[in-house]
Order: sequence, then C-alpha cells, then structure tokens
Amino acid sequence: MMTLDEMVETFELLGDWDQRYQYLVELGQKLPPLPEAARIEDHKVKGCMSQVWIHAYRDPEAPHLIRYHGDCDTTIIKGVLTLLIQLVDRRRVEEIEQLDVDEFFERLELHEHLSPNRHVGVYAIVELMKQQARELDAPA
Repeated sequence: MMTLDEMVETFELLGDWDQRYQYLVELGQKLPPLPEAARIEDHKVKGCMSQVWIHAYRDPEAPHLIRYHGDCDTTIIKGVLTLLIQLVDRRRVEEIEQLDVDEFFERLELHEHLSPNRHVGVYAIVELMKQQARELDAPA
C-alpha cells in the first residue's frame, strides 16, 4: 500500500521521463499474475485500447478492506495499473471512492507523456475499480 505522496517522491527522484518510463515498465513486470479464473468479461476494462482486467475482492483476513488483482497486455499501462493497485489495495470502499484520477495524472506528470486515448483508458480502469468496490460493499 502506497500513498500518492510517496509515489510523487519516487517519481521526483527518477528525474526525466525516460527513467520514469523504465520504472513503470519494471513495476508492471512485478505485478503478480492475475488468476486465470479472474479473466472474465465482467473484469475486463471497457474503453481502454489495451486489454486490461481488474478484479476486486474482500481481504480474507480483514473483510472491511478491498484487495485487487489486475493485468494488462501493454507494458506502460501495466505499470500505471500497478500504481493504481498500490493506491487502492487494502483500503476501505470510501477511500477507494476518493481516488482522483486528475490529481494522479497531474502529480505524477503522466498527462504530459501519455496520449489522450491512454488517459481515457486509465479513467476507465479507475471507474471499474470503484464500481467493483461498490458492488462488494452493497448489501447482499
């Protein structure tokens, strides 16, 4: 679990975009594999150029917290997905709902280096993360 402030500090240490890009690629490579059973249509992000899956589930040891698994077929977006998972993993639904994608883009300076289509895809990823969290929080 990481905060946006911690991510910003890391990005500032890296300096230029080439170093940040490489860091995102490395983050994506470290993302744990998505269980095959989670690669279903309901977990697939709509509106993203890349093939992205996100799966939210309750933490078995702390059921009030939401956990995430995810995967992507594009290295840079897989790195961004890893950052998003780090921001919302092991959090309460209310905290997940507060994730501000614009602030995320701005503070990490991603808006300058990702295409508008990629922006739309990241918004779609975050929306699915929030939707899944809300569904897990809904009364049975």
